[in-house]
Amino acid sequence: MTQLLINDVIHYVEQNIPTFHEQRLHKLDSLKLSNVIKKKNPYLFKAKYVLTGDEIVRQVTDAYISSSEEGIFGDWLEGLAIFVNNKVYGGWKSGITGIDLEFDNNNIRNIITIKSGPNWGNSSQVEKMKTDFNTAKKALRTSNSNLQITCINGCCYGKNNNPDKGSYFKYCGQRFWEFIGGNENMYIDIIEPLGYKAKERNDDFKEKYAAMLNRFTKEFIETFCKTDGNIDWRQLVEFNSGRN
Repeated sequence: MTQLLINDVIHYVEQNIPTFHEQRLHKLDSLKLSNVIKKKNPYLFKAKYVLTGDEIVRQVTDAYISSSEEGIFGDWLEGLAIFVNNKVYGGWKSGITGIDLEFDNNNIRNIITIKSGPNWGNSSQVEKMKTDFNTAKKALRTSNSNLQITCINGCCYGKNNNPDKGSYFKYCGQRFWEFIGGNENMYIDIIEPLGYKAKERNDDFKEKYAAMLNRFTKEFIETFCKTDGNIDWRQLVEFNSGRN
């Protein structure tokens, strides 16, 4: 085990956080109103008595962007976790399907699937993860039948006070970062570097976001509003849910 220097984390973030912001902007640039309208429930907007096009546009785009950012940043955090573990334990990004990180410690091979937060999947997805763990163990023991293996579902944030799940462990937040980084304060130490040039990057995003809202609102009014300005709910529902 090697002590991780906070300057190593700072350097990694400064070198790699631009990728996250660039992917955010790319998602925004590629967004189409027709696509997000089709993914949201038009009946809900009617039931909530939403009356203006700009309100619908903002709600559907904000929901899409939020979900997209969770995915993008989740992938970025996975990279940070692998970097931290490599520095401390010499871990590596796994080449086994369904496994993100492997490292050896105390004569045990730890195989980890990394998720953003604790509530990442339904029961079927959890069963799929457990199947991936079993498949990975069989593959690893092909070359070393005596290999001791521990399976971990690591979550970058959140809490789970019952980590022992029987066939695997679920470590969240502080437990996860301490497990892969050997430092109980790791989960706090990484937060400050993440703000590197965040304001400048977010200002660019806000400018493009505002322009997108204006374009989408204009398109929504032209497509889904009557000549008197009211929303044409029939047209909206047919576009969202009709056969063609």
